[in-house]
Amino acid sequence: MDADFFCLHSELCKTLANEKRQMILAALRDGERSVSELSERTGIGQANLSQHLATMRAHDVVRARREGRSIRYSIANPKLIQAFDLITEVMQESMERRSRTADAPGA
Repeated sequence: MDADFFCLHSELCKTLANEKRQMILAALRDGERSVSELSERTGIGQANLSQHLATMRAHDVVRARREGRSIRYSIANPKLIQAFDLITEVMQESMERRSRTADAPGA
């Protein structure tokens, strides 16, 4: 692996390091959705959602498929959900450890 690889890796991580994009990823985990369906599920306005989806498409996080007059989005690679779930587990374990430490006598 060289510097170019790590640059691309960093760009993907930056793409995913956004709470709105994480909400979109979670909304797409069960299948493809239109912008209006994603807006309903996430509470993100359609204009803002479209901007996030464009960024996610540019970094191969989601793919788009035209269906009639609408575009349906899906996760480009299911391993992204696996990575998302692993990070979630790490975060939950860390929060539990912190909670136990804070609850310990003398903490």
